[in-house]
Amino acid sequence: MEEEEPSDGQAANTNALNEAHQETATRKDSVDEGLPDDFLSLDKKAVEQLSEGLISHYLPSLQSSKLALQELTQNQVVLLDTLDQEISKFKECNSILDINALFTEAKHYHNKLVNIQKEMIMLHEKTSKLKKRALKLQQKKQEENLRQEQQREREFEREKQLTAKPAKRTLYPNPV
Repeated sequence: MEEEEPSDGQAANTNALNEAHQETATRKDSVDEGLPDDFLSLDKKAVEQLSEGLISHYLPSLQSSKLALQELTQNQVVLLDTLDQEISKFKECNSILDINALFTEAKHYHNKLVNIQKEMIMLHEKTSKLKKRALKLQQKKQEENLRQEQQREREFEREKQLTAKPAKRTLYPNPV
């Protein structure tokens, strides 16, 4: 089995493990107390080698996974920004649709207003004609009433003239 040169991270981990093992070995209340020193040294070497092997086996894949996760996170941020932009575009479109609806409604009410104005003008013309006609009828009625009154006065005068009048007495005798 070939030994690979440890990277900086591996060296740091190895150093940390060595220090931890040395502290445990120096303690008197250690679990390993009473075991032969050869056994402890073999055990330490085995633990060190197993730890280094485990780290060297999994570290590259963990680092590549870390890079892949960072890239995914960056892509997710970009996607979220793009999604926010698209949402704002949709909101803009909705507001434009609302504005178009308002313009359509305004056009509809403008047409109603124009129709009402036309109707008012037509009604004004009709009322003007009716007023003129009423005035003419009133004038004709007055003329008719005046004519009838004059006719009555003439008839009254005629009857007055036709009625017998008593003879007036005169102071002078009748020369007959």
